[in-house]
Amino acid sequence: MRTLTKEMLAHLSPEQAIQLLKDGNQRFVSNLKLNRNLLQQVNETSEGQFPFALILSCIDSRTSAELIFDQGLGDIFSCRIAGNILNEDILGSMEFACRLAGSKVIMILGHTKCGAVKGACHGVRLGNLTTLLDKLQPVMDGELSGRGGFDTSDPEFMENIARLNVHYVMGEIPRRSQVIAEMLDKGEVALIGGMYDVDTGIVTFYDH
Repeated sequence: MRTLTKEMLAHLSPEQAIQLLKDGNQRFVSNLKLNRNLLQQVNETSEGQFPFALILSCIDSRTSAELIFDQGLGDIFSCRIAGNILNEDILGSMEFACRLAGSKVIMILGHTKCGAVKGACHGVRLGNLTTLLDKLQPVMDGELSGRGGFDTSDPEFMENIARLNVHYVMGEIPRRSQVIAEMLDKGEVALIGGMYDVDTGIVTFYDH
């Protein structure tokens, strides 16, 4: 598998970038990963990197984006934080990846059985984690509003919050970043979401 070059990235469309992720996950679940010489890729990326995607995912040890999308060194920017939540630093990283480094797609990747979502649903309060989990509150409030009777500790409710959080973050990105909003309007970058199933390894993609 060739290491991405500046020329290869320049000729890649956002739609083709999305397909690379879909194909990679299919290889992952089929246990047919591409043959890569990682040491060679170390050498080939030593003078520069040209990742085609930025993936915002959770810190969960089961959700390594490079593995579940079968990507090599220099292929993707991997941005990880508990609950795949959004903040100004992550937005800045996205702006760098897309505007300055040329990435063609931003993906927000949630996952099943998310500990951060579980913590938010159970009202966990612990140091700085409290501030992080509070960023999931708008999603929970939206789901609970006008729909009484929900048990926030119910596994089905928590899985729904994890899914809704992906869509919420997708909506917040263009609202809070003029740079990315302009690139989306021009078709220079795509914004998609997905849910990784920790039981099967399959990523369900959400349309951008």
